[in-house]
Amino acid sequence: MTPPRLRVVVVEDDARYRTSLEALLGNSLGFSLVASFSDAERALAWFQVAAATEFDVVIMDIDLPRMSGIDATARLLARFPDAAVVMLTVFEEPSAILAAICAGASGYLLKRTSARVLLAQLQSIAGGGAPMTAGVARTVLQLLRRSTSTTRGTSGRLDLTEREQDVLRCLVRGLSYQQTADELLIRLDTVRTHIRALYKKLQVHSVAAAVTRAIREGLV
Repeated sequence: MTPPRLRVVVVEDDARYRTSLEALLGNSLGFSLVASFSDAERALAWFQVAAATEFDVVIMDIDLPRMSGIDATARLLARFPDAAVVMLTVFEEPSAILAAICAGASGYLLKRTSARVLLAQLQSIAGGGAPMTAGVARTVLQLLRRSTSTTRGTSGRLDLTEREQDVLRCLVRGLSYQQTADELLIRLDTVRTHIRALYKKLQVHSVAAAVTRAIREGLV
């Protein structure tokens, strides 16, 4: 059976780059381009009448005219809290990465990422992953270590078990459920069980929200 296509919405103001993304997604096996916009306002207008079943992932630039991609992500997720938004940008500054993740972005990729890697990273979302370029993942871990040093003991107050903290660390690093299972040498169903427990304890409903809280509060 042919796997379902990943339905993608693109929000990118650079016409040349947007056209290249449209061509890539429109001609790649396993992907379908649902809509494409040059600014956040038009995208948000479309999302106001769209249904959650019409798309799987949104590729969002940060540096958009008028409203930034980070602000647009926060507004989009207010309507679709479980939507997957992947930032695709040139910005590598820790402040931009943290702001995007705290806004609820499911992943953060750089525009210099090759087409092959970009498609693979986007596909990982279907498995519960949070795609991140390697350099971005390192920055996230640095932010996490810094946050942990100033907020020790929070995870204990939330009663996270050692294994739940292990799973949460994997989510912060952008690993998919299967990659988490492989790294921790546990079953995929066990990972899902730990993630359900994490959602309940953290009072969140998505990987992005769990990662956001982990970074903000130094939970791991």
